[in-house]
Amino acid sequence: MTPAEAAAIALQDHAALWSMGEIRASDVVNAACDALVAGLDTPGLRILAACTRAEADYDVHDLLPAALPELGLTFYPVASKAGQEAAARALARHMLAGELTPREFTFRIHQRYGHELPLTERLAELDDEYDVLEYGDRTVNQVDAEVTAEARRLAAHPTIPADPTDTPS
Repeated sequence: MTPAEAAAIALQDHAALWSMGEIRASDVVNAACDALVAGLDTPGLRILAACTRAEADYDVHDLLPAALPELGLTFYPVASKAGQEAAARALARHMLAGELTPREFTFRIHQRYGHELPLTERLAELDDEYDVLEYGDRTVNQVDAEVTAEARRLAAHPTIPADPTDTPS
C-alpha cells in the first residue's frame, strides 16, 4: 500500500469516526494534513487541512462533505447506518493496529451500537461474553482471538475505490 493510499484510508476512517461522534473535528483536520503530506491534493483537502483547532469544530461539518468526494472518498451523514458501519470498520482497523485492546473494541462497539447493527452483532455478543467469563469455560485469550477474527473480517472490506479501469469504447 502506498503512503497516499494509507492516508486516504486514514482520512476516510477519521471522517467516519467523526460523523459518529467518536473523535474530535481537529483529528479530521490532522488526518487531512497527513493526506496532503502523503501526496493527496485537492482544493477541498487544502481548505480542510488549513483549519485551525478553533475553526475545526465549526468548519469541518461544512468542509468535509465537499473534500471527501474530490478524493473519491465517501462522506457519511451523521448517524447514518452506512456511517455506523464505516466507523465500526475504522475501529476494527484501530484495534488491529494495537490502538485498542479486543476488550476495549467490543466495549465501544457494544456501547455505541448495542445489538442493533447487524454488522457488529457478533462483537456485541462477544462483549457480553467478556462479562461472564468467570462463569463459563472460555478464556480471555479465546474471546480475544474471536474478536480479532471479527475485526479482520470488518477491516477487510474495501474502504477506498479501486483505480478506474479503461473500458473499451
